[in-house]
Amino acid sequence: IKIINRIDKMYAIVDIAGKQYKLAKDEAVNVDRLAGEAGSEIVFDKVLLLADGANISIGQPYLSNVTVKAQLLGEFKAKKVRGIKFKKRKNYARVLGHRQIYSKIKVNDLVVA
Repeated sequence: IKIINRIDKMYAIVDIAGKQYKLAKDEAVNVDRLAGEAGSEIVFDKVLLLADGANISIGQPYLSNVTVKAQLLGEFKAKKVRGIKFKKRKNYARVLGHRQIYSKIKVNDLVVA
């Protein structure tokens, strides 16, 4: 049996706008639209979990000594999602479209105080 020693990168599970994201250093992630201009720094303090190899810290509900610093790279629209309204035998059909706006962030640092 071959045992591989795997050293995982440090990562954090963060609550951003009501959704949970797994963030690691130097990683670019698409999140729901955030307020701010492109190039500005954002600090997330609602950290639910921090994992550094075998050391795992879990907050109740949040970790008070951990923050995640990220840079806002910009906004973009996702692909169009089409929906349809339809009523049989009534000659009624409508096609609806929606494009969600997302923000792209780049994680600069995971800070443990």
